[in-house]
Amino acid sequence: MNKRFRHTMLHRLQLRESWIIFFIMGIIMLNFPFINIFNKSETLFGFPILFLYFTIGWAFSIFVTYLFTLSVTQNNSSHPGTKEP
Repeated sequence: MNKRFRHTMLHRLQLRESWIIFFIMGIIMLNFPFINIFNKSETLFGFPILFLYFTIGWAFSIFVTYLFTLSVTQNNSSHPGTKEP
């Protein structure tokens, strides 16, 4: 079941709409209303909330990029006639 879920998830990430949606979400998350929400003087585990917001968002964007590259490399390896440079 895990293999089937992984295949389905990677297949869905190949969609061009997914790329566009995640790009737009990234832009929205870095705009004024969201930054103002997390720009508080409070801390969580000794770190300012805005710092955690940027750090977690950065890690999440790297993870999403990793998933996209997995889907692209899997798509390229499924076509045996293509050559890699």
